[in-house]
Amino acid sequence: MADFLFYLFAFLTVLAAVGVVLNRNAVNAAMCLLLSFAGVAALFTLLDAGLLAFVFLLVYAGAVVVLFLFVVMLFDVQGAGPRKPYKTVPAAASVVALALLTTGLLSLIERGRLPGSVPVAAPGFKEFAARLFTTYLLPVQVTGFLLLIAMLGVVVISKRLETKEAAQ
Repeated sequence: MADFLFYLFAFLTVLAAVGVVLNRNAVNAAMCLLLSFAGVAALFTLLDAGLLAFVFLLVYAGAVVVLFLFVVMLFDVQGAGPRKPYKTVPAAASVVALALLTTGLLSLIERGRLPGSVPVAAPGFKEFAARLFTTYLLPVQVTGFLLLIAMLGVVVISKRLETKEAAQ
């Protein structure tokens, strides 16, 4: 079962990464990037690295993709233009969703029970949190500060572009 899930998530991750490269619309490319990050986090979960998967989703999917979409919205980037909607995309999405639902149900049936209560803190999480807020506090704060500077830079650049357009 683990091999099947690995191949499924690896295929979805690669497919989403190809969608990032081939998509002309920046917002759709960002959504494909988000799906690719979710696939990588699922692969980390299969490796029993749940904390790493959570941090990966939090940092990359939560911050990088949102910052990218923020930049796209500020610059008002237009895609290649309207295209005809695909008729096969909803059908393919339905098939993928059905496959994932079936896989989840089969794994529950195989175990014969629903998962029990989840512990509040996994083993090793307290040590990780203690090191994050003591040893690695400065790098975390510097990273947050750099993201703040990048966001302010985007706002300043977009305001300059607005004033140049208004002057013309």
